Amino acid sequence: MKKIILAMTSIFVLIAGLVGCSNENKTTESTPSNVEERVITDVKGEVSIPVEPQRMVDISGASDILSLLGYDVIGTANSDGYDYTKLPTYLEDVLKNAKILGYSMLAEMDVEAIIALEPDVIVISTVQEKMYDQLSKIAPVVMIEMKQVDWKEDFMHVANVFGKEEEATTWINHYLDKAAAVGDQIKATYGENSTYLSFLASAGSLFIFDQAGLGSVLYDDMGLAKPAGMPEQEDISLPVVSLEGLAEINSDYIFAIGTDEDLQTLTSSSIWNGTEAVKAGNVVTLPASPYFNQGYSPIGRLAFVEEIQQLLASMHE
Repeated sequence: MKKIILAMTSIFVLIAGLVGCSNENKTTESTPSNVEERVITDVKGEVSIPVEPQRMVDISGASDILSLLGYDVIGTANSDGYDYTKLPTYLEDVLKNAKILGYSMLAEMDVEAIIALEPDVIVISTVQEKMYDQLSKIAPVVMIEMKQVDWKEDFMHVANVFGKEEEATTWINHYLDKAAAVGDQIKATYGENSTYLSFLASAGSLFIFDQAGLGSVLYDDMGLAKPAGMPEQEDISLPVVSLEGLAEINSDYIFAIGTDEDLQTLTSSSIWNGTEAVKAGNVVTLPASPYFNQGYSPIGRLAFVEEIQQLLASMHE
């Protein structure tokens, strides 16, 4: 699993360099002539797609965003980061009718499975750019860039490509208003200056969520305070700390996310058990699946905001 985490973070860093040259003609013969079309502009240039796509396949990782923009996705790669054969729980409802085709951070997917879905539009990211020519023979291909640094930027990028800026802005603003309100409620309950930490324990390593994942939900969206001793996140890669380094982060409340094995190792450690938050019983333990990926999805972020008060209340039940 450590290899998966490292591979994912490496791919995040490489995404920005994968954008290809402009494309001269992206209209495919597979688009029925009687379907009303419109021209949009993606990272490769202009492409004609149906005005109202009926069979959209997305392997870019933006299926959650596309669903929020009003599209029905019939094929997706928004699978769980720890099990590519299933959807993360927070997407089970919105993508319940979509066939899982792989994992969005992988460069290649099952082309035969995509063909079988008979798509009228295929959405890919720059990660899958080498599949572009092959997929263009099946249906019009829209290439987007998912930087995975700022979720709002990715959301608006997808919205801009499809001409859905108003819908995206409305959803983002409603979410941010709700997150801020929940943050205010938490501060009123647990103290204005109380600090919060979230981290992932996986494959023997400890990854700190700061400017990415659930960390940005806590700090940016809900306005909760960071603890002292936080390592600075310089890029998309999550900062890694030792157990001793984790103990030096003086947080009042902790969300410990991890695999069963890693959490068992963590909770049996005298260093961990000696921290003030643990001694006070102020720790919420959560499974790596789905919480590792959750902060990278708009729908996942909303689900966490709606759940966090219940999670905090469960600490002393």
